[in-house]
Amino acid sequence: MRKAKKANRTDPSVRFGEGSGSAGSLAALRPGEYGTVRALADTGPMRRRLLDIGLIAGTVVLCVGRSPCGDPSAYQIRGAVIALRASDACRVLLR
Repeated sequence: MRKAKKANRTDPSVRFGEGSGSAGSLAALRPGEYGTVRALADTGPMRRRLLDIGLIAGTVVLCVGRSPCGDPSAYQIRGAVIALRASDACRVLLR
């Protein structure tokens, strides 16, 4: 998980964080940080929903912001901004 640079933060062709060895979940990202999806640790309908919104291996995800209470958080995924609860975001594993 790294800080996004303004010039490249939305460029989906760039793979950030590969080879760094740092692993975490989507819920651990703070606003302005990004990571690359490694895997989903969920099953059933929620896994299908996460796959449908574009959270597949290799996708770069940017944390855009959090609500005032801290949950949910907004993430930029393949050009769209999606809000996810922390309970769902913690099931998305990052490189």
